[in-house]
Amino acid sequence: MAETENTVTISDSAVRRVRELTAEGEFAGKNLRIAVNGGGCSGFQYEFSFDDGPEDDDRIIERDGVQVLIDTMSWDLIVGSELHFAEELIGSYFTLQNPNAASTCGCGVSFSIG
Repeated sequence: MAETENTVTISDSAVRRVRELTAEGEFAGKNLRIAVNGGGCSGFQYEFSFDDGPEDDDRIIERDGVQVLIDTMSWDLIVGSELHFAEELIGSYFTLQNPNAASTCGCGVSFSIG
């Protein structure tokens, strides 16, 4: 089994954007948090927020000094994914390329497990 199947990876674009957002201003010194919540048009939805520090049940992934926090319940649904920051005509946003998702909505914010 490949190492990436047991973790969540962070793309170059996501590292750059998290660094920019946490360098100064309201998110200075914070970590990006990924959570999965019930809801959305496909059953589950991703939530991206900034947090001061890890909770007791968090998994911490790190790349090039950027830390991302993921709670244990969410981890099981996104392990093997890659965090990416997309810049498109419709806007800029964090997204997960999640191999566990059987289907996703058009905007990529919600997904279902097959």
